[in-house]
Amino acid sequence: MDKKIAVLPGDGVGPEVVEQGVKVLEAIADRFQHKFTLHYLDVGAAAIEKFGTPLPSNTLEVCQRCDAILFGAVGDPKYTHLTPGQDRPEQGILQLRKKLGLFANIRPVRTIPSLLHLSPLKKEKIKNVDFVIYRELTGGVYFGTRGRNEDGSAYDVTTYHAREIERIARMAFKQALKRKGKVTLVDKANVMETSRLWRETVCKIGQQYPSIQLDFLYADNAAMQMILNPRDFDVILADNLFGDILSDEAGAITGSIGLLPSASVGDGTPLFEPIHGSFPRAAGEDIANPMATILSVAMMMDHFKLYEEASVIRHKVRHALEKGIGTAELHLDTVYSCSQMGDMIAHLITDHYELPHSNSVMGERVATII
Repeated sequence: MDKKIAVLPGDGVGPEVVEQGVKVLEAIADRFQHKFTLHYLDVGAAAIEKFGTPLPSNTLEVCQRCDAILFGAVGDPKYTHLTPGQDRPEQGILQLRKKLGLFANIRPVRTIPSLLHLSPLKKEKIKNVDFVIYRELTGGVYFGTRGRNEDGSAYDVTTYHAREIERIARMAFKQALKRKGKVTLVDKANVMETSRLWRETVCKIGQQYPSIQLDFLYADNAAMQMILNPRDFDVILADNLFGDILSDEAGAITGSIGLLPSASVGDGTPLFEPIHGSFPRAAGEDIANPMATILSVAMMMDHFKLYEEASVIRHKVRHALEKGIGTAELHLDTVYSCSQMGDMIAHLITDHYELPHSNSVMGERVATII
């Protein structure tokens, strides 16, 4: 298979974690005889520094011609205090999603037995958690009219059209058919008119999927239930704002936001990225957790219908974590740097290698090949 992939490292730790994702792409290409042609492009603060805009026209044009996008992170504290109307680095990813028509953000949440201790939640509550969040990505308050009035007040307008809700709802229901057969819509239909439209529209779509159980939770209750009973969820469907909040909350379940990948899909070139931010304080320290980025590469393989390749990546990531190897924030037996983790996963993929059972032997063996 021959695919063109746009690589947008971005800011902060973005370049470091993307580098590890590229190592995995190259390992997959080597093992399975694929060709991935990579096009490196600027976005976010890095693009502002060079071109004065967070999304240069060339970046967008190349992304439109590629088969997939591997994205790092955007954001830099030096741009925090911009005046209204000035472009922030974060506008790079928002504009890219909007211009490519990537209206659905898919975020799987699964717990790994060897990492249950990382979560602040009780182990019996989070064991075997497996759900996925479908977040609407190009509508709602993030793209609505906003501003400030002379009286000192401010406003952000949330607008949704039924067609925007219908298209992501259908995706969520189709996914539920492949899973446990349940869709949970998260809204605030008790107070928000847009949420009432969401509920009405999703109910209509749900009638076309009679085998799927559809239920509803207000956003505040959903946030609580995700902590109290996370195993009750299968497919969570939410608007842009609620989906953003809940998917970050899911990091408390897995124990680290550095383990959560995502895919943004829709009308144009699909984009794959970790859900964490740019973490500028850690930039250049080689301590960031690259697993979310590597798992995002697995989601890219799924999109290409390379299911064996995706399975291999996930297996090697899980295998390493279960053997007690991880970056510092995972508090495992063996601490590796960001680059070492990428080297190790790539090696495990290329050489069909499995780590020994002994942690001491494992550490010595891996240290010789990175």
